[in-house]
Amino acid sequence: MGERLQDSLNHGVRLRELWAWAMYDFANSGYTTVILTSVYSAYFVGVIAAGEDWATLAWTACLSLSYFFIMLTMPAIGAWADARAHKRRVLFISTVVCVVATALLFFVVPGGVVGALLCILFSNYAYCVGESLVAAFLPELARPDALGRVSGWGWGFGYFGGMLTLGLSLYLLLSTSALGWTAEQYVPWITVLTAVLFSIAALPAFLLLRERSQPNHQLTQGVLTRLRVSWRDVQHNFPDFRILLLCGASYQAGIAVVITLSAVYATEAMGFTMAQTMMLIFTVNIAAAVGAIGFGHIQDVIGHKRALAVTLVGWLLMIAIAVSSQTITAFWLAAGVAGLCIGSSQSAGRAMVGVLAPSHRLAEFYALWSFAVQLAAICGPLSYGLVVWVTAGNHRLALLCTAFFFLSGLVLLRGMDFARGAQAKQADSVQHE
Repeated sequence: MGERLQDSLNHGVRLRELWAWAMYDFANSGYTTVILTSVYSAYFVGVIAAGEDWATLAWTACLSLSYFFIMLTMPAIGAWADARAHKRRVLFISTVVCVVATALLFFVVPGGVVGALLCILFSNYAYCVGESLVAAFLPELARPDALGRVSGWGWGFGYFGGMLTLGLSLYLLLSTSALGWTAEQYVPWITVLTAVLFSIAALPAFLLLRERSQPNHQLTQGVLTRLRVSWRDVQHNFPDFRILLLCGASYQAGIAVVITLSAVYATEAMGFTMAQTMMLIFTVNIAAAVGAIGFGHIQDVIGHKRALAVTLVGWLLMIAIAVSSQTITAFWLAAGVAGLCIGSSQSAGRAMVGVLAPSHRLAEFYALWSFAVQLAAICGPLSYGLVVWVTAGNHRLALLCTAFFFLSGLVLLRGMDFARGAQAKQADSVQHE
């Protein structure tokens, strides 16, 4: 097994470095799983905001604002990290900010809507910065023909981190509930647990991950200028990467709905308790790990475009099952399908960027991908929150509307040509030399 892993890596990359890189996925998955997906999102709507009609919209608007800031700043951050060869340094700073902001949720009490939203705003912004920067290391670690499976290994390993944090959180919930604690008492401790595990599990990335890019000391432009220059270059010289960005912005909007609002849907539309919701998300993470690891190998065999198309069809199937579900059993089936799709489609997107990004502009191209993903994260959850608000709480209709994002992704994907995209990448690399 070790030799097989080593054969998938670039020359000079050691297995312990791959493990350290994957450990960052392991570390930050706990934040998304517990804070954004399963525990704190439902806790905010039901307890912090006392179940008000505007609570879901407030939650999604806060996340959308953090994604908006990422859209404006991440291309410049990525270009600066490329110019100074400081990807690991920025990764460390973003991790510290995310961990501290998550830990501060401990002090938020019911009714403290502003405090909770500020902590989520800063923690999610920092999480997104880290997610973009760690992804930029992928093409430095994996061989071009192994990007799919190496990305899948990292993403799949990450879900085990989410399951560990969620499992310990569930244990904390059950043990304290047996002592008579309420959600107002045990949820703050769950946020501290999440922050501590994130900080510990991220350490190998900072100790073992190497910065292979060389600084060129070029001056980076201002935020909006850098974004405009990068996008103009992509439009003229990388048409297939442009299509990938548009496709990603479409289907990632639907994924963002599932990540940020599945717990809210489970509690509000299906009547799940918090313990049931946590078990549901635990199951989703298991399926996601299987999807990411297993489908990464399939992606390298059948091709990136076809692989992503399969996952988008799977997302449409999931929505059909979930919207029509009248029983808990049927909804659990939908959750299993969602898990398989979320692991495979997110891993596939990260690998596809690696296929099309020039080696000397990795952080910049992954920052553009992050821009597209954050745009999706604004449109998806915010549209869901608006539909729920306008329809006075119709979560099923809001989920059904999410199918539009996956359909749009399928339509855009048809126009991609990876062979042409690889030629554009090679031409840019030759020009740089």
